[in-house]
Amino acid sequence: MAESSTSNSSAGGSWSSTLSGKSDEEKEELLDRMLTRLALCDDSKLQDLLAKILPLSIAALSSASTSLRNKVIEILSHVNKRVKHRQEIGLPLSDLWKLYAESSSAPMVRNFCIVYIEMAIDRVLGEEKQLIAPVFLANLSKLPLQHQDILLRITAKVIGECHASEVSNEVLERYRILVGSKDCEIFLEFCLHTILYQPSFRSGGRPAGLSTIQCERVTGKHLLESDKLRNIKLGMLNIVQALELPSELVYPIYIAACADSHDSVLRKGEELLKKNASGVNLEDMNLISRLFLLFNGTAGSENIPPESKVNPGNLALRVKLMSIFCRSIAAANSFPSTLQCIFGCIFGTDATSRLKQLGMEFSVWVFKHARMEQLKLMGPVILTGILKTLDNFSSLDSDAVARETKSFCFQAIGLLAQRMPQLFRDKIDVAVRLFDALKLEAQYLRMIVQEATNSLAFAYKDAPSKVLKDVELLLLQNSQVEQGEVRFCAVRWATSLFDLKHCPSRFICMLAAADSKLDIREMALEGLFPGEDQRKTMLQSISTEYPKLSEMLAYILEQQPAILDSVGTGDVKLLFSSKTYVAMIKFLLKCFEAEVAQTNLPEATDFLQSVERLCLLLEHAMTYEGSVELHASASKALITLGSRFSQMIASRYAEKVLWIKQYLSHLDYDTRESMARLLGIASSALPVTSSCELIAEVISSIGGTQKLRFEAQHGLLCALGYVTANCMLRTPPIPESVLQSVLKCLVDVINVETAALASVAMQALGHIGICVPLPLLLLDSTEVSIWTILHEKLSKLLSGDDIKAVQKTVIALGHMSMKESSSSHLNIALDLIFSLCRSKVEDILFAAGEALSFLWGGVPVTTDMILRTNYSSLSMSSNFLMGDTSSSLQRLPSVEFQNDEAYHVTVRDAITRKLFDVLLYSTRKEERCAGTVWLLSLTIYCGRHASIQQLLPDIQEAFSHLIGEQNELTQELASQGLSIVYELGDDAMKKNLVNALVGTLTGSGKRKRAVKLVEDSEVFREGAFGESPTGGKMSTYKELCNLANEMGQPDLIYKFMDLANYHASLNSKRGAAFGFSKIAKHAGDALQPYLRALVPRLVRYQYDPDKNVQDAMAHIWKSLIADSKKTIDEHLGLIIDDLLIQCGSRLWRSRESSCLALADILQGRKFDQVEKHLKRIWIAAFRAMDDIKETVRNAGDRLCRAVASLTGRLCDVSLTPVPEARQTMAIVLPLLLTDGILSKVENIRKASIGMVTKLAKGAGIAIRPYLSDLVCCMLESLSSLEDQGMNYVELHAENVGIQTEKLENLRISIAKGSPMWETLEFCIDVVDSHSLELLVPRLAQLIRSGVGLNTRVGVANFISLLVQKVGGDIKPFTSMLLKLLLPVVKDERSASSKRAFANACAMVLKHAAQSQAQKLIEDTANLHSGDRNDQIACAILLKSYASTAADKLNGYHAIIVPVIFVSRFEDDKTISGLYEELWEENMNTERITLQLYLGEIVALINEGLVSSSWASKKKASQAICKLSEVLGESLSSYHNVLLTSLMKELPGRLWEGKEAVLNALSALCTSCHEAISASNPDAPNAILSLISTACTKKAQKYREAAFCCLEQVIKTFNNPEFFNMTFPSLLEMGNSLAQTKSSHVSLASDDKADEPESSPAALHDKILSCVTACIHVARISDILEQQKNLIDLYLFSLSPTFRWTVKMSVFSSIKELCSKLHNSINNLEDSSPRIRVTAFSHELFYTLSPELLKSIRTINIGQVHIAAAECAVELTNLYKAAPPLHWKELGFMSELLDLCQVEKNEQAKSLLRKCCDILGKLEQDMKHPES
Repeated sequence: MAESSTSNSSAGGSWSSTLSGKSDEEKEELLDRMLTRLALCDDSKLQDLLAKILPLSIAALSSASTSLRNKVIEILSHVNKRVKHRQEIGLPLSDLWKLYAESSSAPMVRNFCIVYIEMAIDRVLGEEKQLIAPVFLANLSKLPLQHQDILLRITAKVIGECHASEVSNEVLERYRILVGSKDCEIFLEFCLHTILYQPSFRSGGRPAGLSTIQCERVTGKHLLESDKLRNIKLGMLNIVQALELPSELVYPIYIAACADSHDSVLRKGEELLKKNASGVNLEDMNLISRLFLLFNGTAGSENIPPESKVNPGNLALRVKLMSIFCRSIAAANSFPSTLQCIFGCIFGTDATSRLKQLGMEFSVWVFKHARMEQLKLMGPVILTGILKTLDNFSSLDSDAVARETKSFCFQAIGLLAQRMPQLFRDKIDVAVRLFDALKLEAQYLRMIVQEATNSLAFAYKDAPSKVLKDVELLLLQNSQVEQGEVRFCAVRWATSLFDLKHCPSRFICMLAAADSKLDIREMALEGLFPGEDQRKTMLQSISTEYPKLSEMLAYILEQQPAILDSVGTGDVKLLFSSKTYVAMIKFLLKCFEAEVAQTNLPEATDFLQSVERLCLLLEHAMTYEGSVELHASASKALITLGSRFSQMIASRYAEKVLWIKQYLSHLDYDTRESMARLLGIASSALPVTSSCELIAEVISSIGGTQKLRFEAQHGLLCALGYVTANCMLRTPPIPESVLQSVLKCLVDVINVETAALASVAMQALGHIGICVPLPLLLLDSTEVSIWTILHEKLSKLLSGDDIKAVQKTVIALGHMSMKESSSSHLNIALDLIFSLCRSKVEDILFAAGEALSFLWGGVPVTTDMILRTNYSSLSMSSNFLMGDTSSSLQRLPSVEFQNDEAYHVTVRDAITRKLFDVLLYSTRKEERCAGTVWLLSLTIYCGRHASIQQLLPDIQEAFSHLIGEQNELTQELASQGLSIVYELGDDAMKKNLVNALVGTLTGSGKRKRAVKLVEDSEVFREGAFGESPTGGKMSTYKELCNLANEMGQPDLIYKFMDLANYHASLNSKRGAAFGFSKIAKHAGDALQPYLRALVPRLVRYQYDPDKNVQDAMAHIWKSLIADSKKTIDEHLGLIIDDLLIQCGSRLWRSRESSCLALADILQGRKFDQVEKHLKRIWIAAFRAMDDIKETVRNAGDRLCRAVASLTGRLCDVSLTPVPEARQTMAIVLPLLLTDGILSKVENIRKASIGMVTKLAKGAGIAIRPYLSDLVCCMLESLSSLEDQGMNYVELHAENVGIQTEKLENLRISIAKGSPMWETLEFCIDVVDSHSLELLVPRLAQLIRSGVGLNTRVGVANFISLLVQKVGGDIKPFTSMLLKLLLPVVKDERSASSKRAFANACAMVLKHAAQSQAQKLIEDTANLHSGDRNDQIACAILLKSYASTAADKLNGYHAIIVPVIFVSRFEDDKTISGLYEELWEENMNTERITLQLYLGEIVALINEGLVSSSWASKKKASQAICKLSEVLGESLSSYHNVLLTSLMKELPGRLWEGKEAVLNALSALCTSCHEAISASNPDAPNAILSLISTACTKKAQKYREAAFCCLEQVIKTFNNPEFFNMTFPSLLEMGNSLAQTKSSHVSLASDDKADEPESSPAALHDKILSCVTACIHVARISDILEQQKNLIDLYLFSLSPTFRWTVKMSVFSSIKELCSKLHNSINNLEDSSPRIRVTAFSHELFYTLSPELLKSIRTINIGQVHIAAAECAVELTNLYKAAPPLHWKELGFMSELLDLCQVEKNEQAKSLLRKCCDILGKLEQDMKHPES
């Protein structure tokens, strides 16, 4: 394609001015001349002519003259015809565009310009196209629409042709000018339309995503071919990407590309979408509107002309867009586009199942994120569509997409129900649909439907009552169906939709409580009995008030009227399942208690009627089918009713004694107990006689002959106790005789039966004892005390193993003592109870404590509570450890203190002495534990009694002492005791208690009362101190003393005790914490003065390694501190100071806890909070990381991570103000660089390096003041922190065959991947000119003194990157750096280091001054003459200069080219290889380069030749050989200099490699022989003389080179005189060699003669080659003179003494001689010389032919056979050319014929046969001439 004519570009702006000022006639005349020129112009010159004519002609169209315009049209028609089919003829594109631009007021001119611009664009080169296309787009928005379209299509075409793969920077800069303009918007819109365009629609469809007008705008009049369209799209994507426009502008283009039919466009679009548009703002309404336009189009709009209606995008594009819409909240709020999009997906004519699925997914998104005003417009319509979609689904739609669509439908309904409940509230059709779906849909879908159904429940919260009634019915119907999901939703609706008072919903929950699925059961129970959390949430929306008992019962009876039927003693079937009954009973009791709790509730008949009905329900629950749990619940419920309405219950069940008695032998303990109590209550309503009969019946059953089951005996004994006790309380009581029979029966049981039954009998005695003092027992008319009778038995019982029996027995002792007045009996009771002081069973101790409380008096329980409620015991009712005992105490009924008689004072004194004098300070931990439990029990149960109030100071002291116990139970109970004491005490006591606890916690408390140690006193907890060497335990005082003695260090016991005291102090703190946690709830403001001392320690103790201490301190913290964050913030300085001090404590647990606490406290802190502590925290972290104990080290690691995170944030200028970041850096960075990175601890080093890297990354410019220190530290660390294994590997690399350079590269590569190098890269980013002043001198110091491969390479690389970053700012330092870097490159031994410094030097050279650059380059070039290291340095430096600072090197090629050229010929392959590579990379054409710098090269070569260095002479000689080879005769101008030097060098002593001089002389003579001969005719002879002399030298290698040189010189100069000058000497040397050879001759065959190349045979070979050359140049007369010598030489050389290679040379020489003689025979006319030649020829033939045949016969080498046969053919042809006058028989003919037969080589055989044929024909011709 021809180039566009741009020569007239300067005239482009003057086309109009050229015509201006001329009349129309003149213009027409001008145009006429132009037409004539055009017609006469050849096609070859047409392009240049058109460059002038075409713009001028079109410019003339601005005239209104018709004739003028016609003339222009004529010219243009001619042009069209000439160029239409000649694409190589270019049009002036630039001039046409300039004319178009300046002709804004002449539409016709513009129209024709645009036409020819469109023609011209195809006729210009690609480079010009690329540059002018962006110009077309400038001011595009101001052009007519039609012209816009044409220019956009032209631009698109250029883009497709030129930018499909890449866009050059020059072109891109022109496109970037458009950014931000209206023209850019038009271009982007056209790009979008082009990428949306798919050629497939032409086959009959509509253009997807485009209107007809837009489609025509893209294509124009011609359809776009697929490949061209693909390239246009790719080019547009490349340009759009390179313009770096905001993501929101280009996002639609990328999305359209992702849905393209061309695979390459699709991949490109996806790549750009990920890379450049991942951060797009999908909440941009403008962007979302454009995307909706792509999806919906405007086809549905009525006000738009048909050709302008935009069609919806293709299916792939819409699928892609839907995934975007589902991530944009703006898309969910774009009504009506949102609605149109959803309906297009669901009901569109081309909607696929995938599109429907996405439509439903988008509906879900809309319902979740649409604003309410938008949702009100769309919600009802979309809901209708969703329901319609669900109706259209069939059961056969089981593919994955259909399943997904369905699931989204149900999700959408659920979300809409949450957002717009009013849509569903008025009817339950959707609810019915969802419940039916739960039953009918496949299993995979049920979870989705279940969620939707649960969401729908909220829609009916405020529904009309009629709708709620329908909902109730719906839920009841679905609560018992087969499908678990349906039941779940029914219960969920019941619990969430209705409140606790709603009876139908609670009934559903009762039914669900028996469900087979756990989650349904749990939800139902939550609905019936909401927990605390649920109550809090329910209080906000749903009432937590229980329904009235009557209403709830009425609904249950409505559902199950059979409850009203009375229950007999027979087997009756359960009306509900057992679990339902249990839940129902529990709920009804809640209703009952809630209603009874109303103090103003009268005992109305309707409520009593409800109680009656509840009794009926409970009686139905007691049927035999019921579970054990149900029977227990129902029986206890009856007792609960009896406790409230005892009279009514007593009257009712007095008539049902038989019914009750059947349950006395029930399998369940609680049921038996409860029914026995009920029987006791009922007995109080029986007549006395009936009661006596009942007691007698029970006694007879117990003492009967028939052995009863244990359960029956237990029930009867319980009943006996309860009935007797109740009867003793009534007026009148039962007779004394009946009581005696009861007591006798019980005593007998105690004495005779097992512990279990004996304890039950004791329990019965206790129940009687709380009513009346136990009378003396009549035994054989003797009154005996029951205490005396049972004393021994009770002792055995209390020492037994049955814990429950012991508990019942000891509590019964307490009950029996309540009414007892005999001191002896009370002492027996005390002795029995105190005997349990060493028990280790907690429950027994608690039971004993309760018994002592009853003995003490003032216990807040009544007889009725014990007998007529579900009361079991005080210790079982109060949870000492987990509950709040003080609140438990307050819940107990307050009654008047009983038993304050004088005899109880004695009991109290006895108890007090036992506790305070014996147990609490005992040496045995079990006794201390028992004392603690009992003292706590007394304090809790009798705390309000005056006697306890008086003892409170002593109790406080005892508990304060016990909080330091090792036993956890003792410790925790003591701390709870302190809490109780605090509550009971007065203000002074409360203050003292707080002071004591604070002192304990802070370590300043007073010394506690000492406990004397005895042998078996436990000092350490068992296992805490390990085992002794013999495997024994080490916990008691005696064991520790033995260990100290065995070790020979008795004083070690004091250290053990010190350790024990420390453990005790920890225990005290833990116990104090428990006490404090209780007290803090009550102390309130009283503790505020202590917070300053407490808070730091409490913070630390919460991280103590001991989990128990942690928990205890957490308790006190929660109790003491209301706002944890505020408190820590207020005391932060104190806390950090305390923790930092403790980080250095001698105690490991203090160090560990302090580190952990600091790690947590530092999170989120601001600079002003940690400024003064930051350095100390880092030091503490480093110290902890190097701790001797592993757990402390781990804590130190955690602290280090925390402080590193804090420091990183404080130094990050994007998160912290720059001044604060600078201050943080000033604190931390010096510490990290000195103490951190230089630490010997690996973890500290790693953490420090990581932190420094993080600081460098985030600190930005704040790091500049520290750059010099940081950079130097990082560079030094590259080596100092390298794995030492690498050094070891490098030392032994050669031994294992690893190349040193490869290993070095590996080490450098690892270093570059290290955090240190990453930090250096961050440092480079923030370097400025001011930083250089400090940084460069430090780098210079490192260049001089840095050690280690990684450090040195790192310094070099850093300098390179630094110079690259700062550019010209490095100029003030270039001189210093260059002076340092050049010697370093020279001195470095490591190749990698040498290269790195060379690169740095080259990088600095780029910015050096001219004088500095010249000196550096000259100094570098001079290195080539140094030692090996200098030469390598020179090569590496020059290579770096060439690649990095080529512009600086341009003026110095005359210096460096000769150096590179000559150094290519170094002997050292490494060096020569470097220079060879340098030569190939930087010299374009070798011949031209050598010609350009030949003078300088020759001068350098000459220096080398005259040098005293043999290596230099050799190198220079080899360079001459290369020059001669490449330049040939072009070297002639300098031949004289070179020849003179070479000839001077040849004489004199031999040195190693001197043969190179001979080779150089040979090469120079070959290339410049004509110039040598012309300048000095005597020179060839002188050269020959020198070489001949060289041939006589003794050095074998040199001599061989001399012969080679001689051969070449003879051939080159072609002087006939050389034969006579050299042949005699050659002959002489050959003869002398023959003598040498004969002295060493061996009988070995030629096949075996593998002589070395430097043998005499090799020299003989060279001599023969010289002889051949002499023959080639000799005159025939001279040859004839030497014919005898020649034949002798040949015969000798063909002898068996020489190897076959010599014979090959002989064959060559004979062939040359034959050729010479053959030519002479043909050319000689004189008979005399001809006769001599003929005679010589015959002699040669007769003499040599047999020898040739012999060689063939004796040498088994094919090459020899062929050469000998060729030689024989030459001799035969010579013989034929001058045959003898008479035929002479040939003696070797038979040998020749034989060889023809036996020869295996086909070529040799053919040649031998040819000899035979020639000789045969010659013989025939001579013998028979007439024929």
